Amino acid sequence: MEGANLSGVSEFLLLGLSQDPRQQQLLFSAFLSMYLLTGLGNLLIILAIAADPRLHTPMYFFLANLAFVDVCFTSTTIPKMLANHVSGHKGISYSGCLTQMFFFIWFAGIDSFLLTAMAYDRFVAICHPLHYTTSITPRLCGFLVTASWASAFANALTHTVLLTRLSFCGHNQVPHFFCDLSPLLKLACSDTSLNDIMVYTVGALPIITPFVGILTSYTRIFTAVLRIPSTGGKWKAFSTCGSHLSVVSLFYGTLIGVYFSPTSSHTAQKDTAAAVMYTVVTPMMNPFIYTLRNKDMKGALMTFVRRTAVLVR
Repeated sequence: MEGANLSGVSEFLLLGLSQDPRQQQLLFSAFLSMYLLTGLGNLLIILAIAADPRLHTPMYFFLANLAFVDVCFTSTTIPKMLANHVSGHKGISYSGCLTQMFFFIWFAGIDSFLLTAMAYDRFVAICHPLHYTTSITPRLCGFLVTASWASAFANALTHTVLLTRLSFCGHNQVPHFFCDLSPLLKLACSDTSLNDIMVYTVGALPIITPFVGILTSYTRIFTAVLRIPSTGGKWKAFSTCGSHLSVVSLFYGTLIGVYFSPTSSHTAQKDTAAAVMYTVVTPMMNPFIYTLRNKDMKGALMTFVRRTAVLVR
């Protein structure tokens, strides 16, 4: 990547969320707390699912993978931002910037595909319960997860390679707290037409296609739920769907707003605020939304904590 840089820019300066020292201290504390909470919450999900045989089902298999990817997703951006604050140096090397962008796009794409797999799992469970065990097999689950990683990898690699062909003529200040594709394209002084085309075509596949799949699944789910005669059954199904749809709306709404709105409508403040939502807030909320309202998951977490406490003693 270093050798592909067509300009004299050897590093970029990440301006962060604020230039006010008092606000920076507050933001550092907030982001450190959210990062630790995200890591701890998602790690507990993974360990609890692994330790409880009752949770060795397709739904929790996808959830464990989502938790792992969320930890990777936040670790791509937040530690560097925290390190820059502690060191007082806002720079990131050219190769480091492209590497960060690659992993950011990769893990965001995996998140998107996994959310779709979870929606499909709920669709089969609610709409075709008698065929669930024969439809959602371990082999299919493994294929969906592997395909999610591979497809997102190809998309991230495409954007990263295309970015190496651009020139950056001196101006190296990125109005963001990490290296994102949109602000980097604005800094380029060479033609970005091909990059823009790829964003709206290849780049749309890991976002728009899964989003359409989720909408289709939940349209079928809602239609099936409305046919349930008991009010209690309807409420239980709708509450489960509502939790998932809340995260989906937050994740996809901000992604689509940043990457698929006209470039002229973008502002640094708008893009940064949206990025905070899907890079920090959503991964932090997932453990609460997907597990703490679930009795089986609550029981598994309590059992895991008790067993750990006994071993520590």
